[in-house]
Amino acid sequence: MKKLRIGELFCGPGGIALGAELANKASRQYLFEHAWAVDNHSETVETYIANISGATDQSVICADVRDTKVKYLAQISGIEGFAYGFPCNDFSLVGEHKGIDGHFGPLYTFGLPVLDHFNPLFFVAENVGGIRSANEGKAFYKILDDLSRAGKGYSITPHLYKFEEYGVPQARHRVIMVGFRKDLNLHFQPPAPTHVTRFVSSKEAIMVPPIKKGAPNHELTKQHPRVVERLKFIRPGENAWTANLPAHLRLNVAGAQISQIYKRLDPDKPSYTVTGSGGGGTHVYHWEENRALTNRERARLQTFPDDFIFQGSKEAVRRQIGMAVPPAGAQIIFEAIAKTLEGKTYNSIKSNLE
Repeated sequence: MKKLRIGELFCGPGGIALGAELANKASRQYLFEHAWAVDNHSETVETYIANISGATDQSVICADVRDTKVKYLAQISGIEGFAYGFPCNDFSLVGEHKGIDGHFGPLYTFGLPVLDHFNPLFFVAENVGGIRSANEGKAFYKILDDLSRAGKGYSITPHLYKFEEYGVPQARHRVIMVGFRKDLNLHFQPPAPTHVTRFVSSKEAIMVPPIKKGAPNHELTKQHPRVVERLKFIRPGENAWTANLPAHLRLNVAGAQISQIYKRLDPDKPSYTVTGSGGGGTHVYHWEENRALTNRERARLQTFPDDFIFQGSKEAVRRQIGMAVPPAGAQIIFEAIAKTLEGKTYNSIKSNLE
């Protein structure tokens, strides 16, 4: 089998890397392997090293990408594939939506020197759906243009994936750009959805099979009595704004009424989007019990297996889970990448962004 070494920037706890590992089961010609990874949060790096095959203290670097030199990465290992989910804060539909002019927007450019230096066979870039409309759509075109011109040039297929349509028990919509080096004369097609007629529900994901008692990252969050009282009036699928709350339990918040505030899961539907940041009321709430989900339950909604153990404090783990790419979603994309390289046909669809 031909080994395809993968380098990552903004690697997170390892959602993409784990997805690539899982994809190896479907290919007889190619084997995706970890080469190196960079992230600027120490607990996240610890999680990656503890769970991803081949990851070591030397290959996984805790550093700001702005301070990371490509020549140093080259000393660790060459790569045939490159993946990065550059920070999405400025492209999110929640907030000021600064796009490419924001603090995080330009961070996509740090992938360009990697492509220039290594000229990998392919790359995978991930971001939120809001990237399409940032700066009146100009940011997205700029990013695509810059990536296509990097290295020897890349043929890029961007696509808005609705991960619940691929078996992920969560309504998580992300733009993923897959680029193949132009001299390979390969064109990537998005894999066809597998769960259009039957989604995996949040209850099924969390309860089947039951999480074992004492499982890692399964500690309950201490709920304030006022939160417990408020949750008693919120039915499955409702939030603090749509529920019929008594006056003394209503939220006195100016500005946007974010739909995820104290929102209970609907047990018969995929979860709403699991996030890694935010204050009270954004922790994802159980459909029946008057509490927030545990991190292990949140990890299930993100398709991390129970033996994937997150490192760090409870809040650090919550952040890692919410910021990650669902491994099951990444697996489907890497399986399609392997089949594209192999010249095999697979069930695919036309890009919805081309």
